[in-house]
Amino acid sequence: MKKNIFLTLSFVAGLLLVMPTFGQQNNKLTKKEQKEGWVLLFNGKDFDGWRQCNGTAMAANWKIDGDAMQVFTGVGKKPGQGSNGDILFQNKKFKNFELSVDFKAGKAGNSGIFYYVREVPGEPIYYAAPEVQVLDNKDASDNKVASHLAGSLYDLIACDPKTVNPAMSWNTVVIKIKDGHATHVMNKKKVVEYTLWTPEWDAMVAKSKFKDFKGWSEGIAKEGYIGLQDHGYSIWFRNIKIREL
Repeated sequence: MKKNIFLTLSFVAGLLLVMPTFGQQNNKLTKKEQKEGWVLLFNGKDFDGWRQCNGTAMAANWKIDGDAMQVFTGVGKKPGQGSNGDILFQNKKFKNFELSVDFKAGKAGNSGIFYYVREVPGEPIYYAAPEVQVLDNKDASDNKVASHLAGSLYDLIACDPKTVNPAMSWNTVVIKIKDGHATHVMNKKKVVEYTLWTPEWDAMVAKSKFKDFKGWSEGIAKEGYIGLQDHGYSIWFRNIKIREL
């Protein structure tokens, strides 16, 4: 009898260890998230809804790797040389939203998450859109400037690097935009805050590399696509979900 009780308790303990994983499946929404209005931008299986920026088909240097989408160095390219593989979610433009993305950077990896993307023929995704940096902070060549580290509003506001997990580890960044007020939360810690279309914003841009970008001088759009960058390195993305505010 005691042996049976021991086996039963062991079985229950095992179930308790396993059960949490059922509610945390990648690229799936919980019932709570569905009620809160979250929708998936990546189904974990294919590139449905995604295409090349300024293109009609999905970029060739992306693939599905397990339960993640991966951008990789294109054929005939060296690391750091993009293959015109910037992509965007084409089904909808977003204005006020909360966007959550898991990313994992390969060694020396560099990429970015973009919002308010407006396509301009012949121009890259960053021509007229803010970028949340994705980077291997340790080994990437673009790690010398604080505002170029992962989680930063690229070249404008730095993220605390202590909040970022190292290369080949998953990070979760949540980008929230409401009537121009924006925050970045890296692995559950708020790291960046700013307000678009204000004198303070204009002053930051004037001191950045974007001061001479025509797209930026014309002004950041007030709605646009969500996009991901091809910078010629291996980067993985999963659990890409958004809710409108």
